Amino acid sequence: MLSKRIIPCLDVRNGKLTKGIKFEGNVDIGDPVETARRYYEEGADEIVFYDITASHEGRGIMLKVVEAVASQIFIPFSVGGGISTVADMREVLLAGAEKISVNSAAVKTPHIISEGAAAFGSQCIVVGMDVLRVPRSENIPSGYEIVIHGGRKHMGIDALWWAKEVERLGAGELCINSIDADGTKDGYELTLTRLITDNVRIPVIASGGAGNPQHMVDAVTTGRASAALIASIVHYGEYTVTDLKNYMADKGVKVRRIW
Repeated sequence: MLSKRIIPCLDVRNGKLTKGIKFEGNVDIGDPVETARRYYEEGADEIVFYDITASHEGRGIMLKVVEAVASQIFIPFSVGGGISTVADMREVLLAGAEKISVNSAAVKTPHIISEGAAAFGSQCIVVGMDVLRVPRSENIPSGYEIVIHGGRKHMGIDALWWAKEVERLGAGELCINSIDADGTKDGYELTLTRLITDNVRIPVIASGGAGNPQHMVDAVTTGRASAALIASIVHYGEYTVTDLKNYMADKGVKVRRIW
């Protein structure tokens, strides 16, 4: 049985660590380089870095910040935001990332998934899915819709269909972010998480809503996720990554520990 992963997420805006609720009301809360180093030392399995306004602003990712974070951590490092071509992917990998996360660009130009997988291997390609709960319809039979540009644009694409499609195109991993749960600390959207994990063969990361250690246990048991993405729960000092892993281990979840 593979260990379940805990993955702190660094949302970065203008070079600063930032956090909002349901993709709104973001406030700057710290330095991403120092924060990444701390999470690495506490036993994080991976770090995810999102330049959250790059796609919306139509610019490339801040490579100098990526390089600075990569220099401080020695665990897998996934980077997303403003990546729209294979050339962009190459630049980010050369800056120190091990994985590329594509979201808005994948929806608008799905071939970037297969092209990236062909160039760098499926293990490098993570497709982020920002998902909003909506009334079921002919176009959205699952009741979950894909949105892009930080939740600003509805795409009329069913989330379950899209998950299966990106797997077919060669993605190595999915990160399922529930906008309804994002930043609320009320727990992951487990119905959505389980819907995706039951219908794809690649690893799924649950994202959005972690507020206490039990939520992480729920994500990897009830939700069957391979990993849980966390942000507010550690950014504001309520728990350390070490605390969370100790709790999960005590509940019988297999996790990697460094002590």
